[in-house]
Amino acid sequence: MSELIDVYFMKHLELSRDDAFKLHQEYYKTYGLAIEGLVRHHKIDPLEYNRQVDDALPLESIIFPDPDLRKLLEDIDKSKVKLWLFTNAYITHGQRVVRLLKVDDLFEGMTYCDYARDTMICKPHPEMFEKAMKEANVKDMKDCYFVDDSALNCRKAEELGWTTVHLVEERDPLPAVKACRHQIRHLEELRTLFPHFFKAQ
Repeated sequence: MSELIDVYFMKHLELSRDDAFKLHQEYYKTYGLAIEGLVRHHKIDPLEYNRQVDDALPLESIIFPDPDLRKLLEDIDKSKVKLWLFTNAYITHGQRVVRLLKVDDLFEGMTYCDYARDTMICKPHPEMFEKAMKEANVKDMKDCYFVDDSALNCRKAEELGWTTVHLVEERDPLPAVKACRHQIRHLEELRTLFPHFFKAQ
């Protein structure tokens, strides 16, 4: 995805590869999403961007059904937890990912960054977290449990009062300073972290 974003910057903003990479990273750090910087400063068509970047990814050769992930999600007690997807991608990308993982039927809904709106809102903006709560019909911050691989998003979620878990994948180095109270290497660790949310085995 990073490669396709850089190519988009090079093509549509007429930048060198180095300049495209730098601007991509700057927008990601500033807004949480490269596309938001593109829409704000360059008036690009976000749905066309989605077609050329997110929807152009060959996900079928990267993402496969994950029985362990499915089992983990099935073991969560749905009388205590509402499973909700929360992504900065557009809806088409989010749906495609969970469908390929074969876990799409386990979630009650999805909050996504709506590229079709005039004003784009994404994590880590507080309005995006409010949008997720409204769409999932959750009233209290303390009832929100959030797992994300972005330190930026995790810091904001914890600041807002959500119980937050930063997933640092095994191939990535651990951050020098933890993004939030909880940090895991694998989603299976959620069983130990929040045993009260899992069905008794």
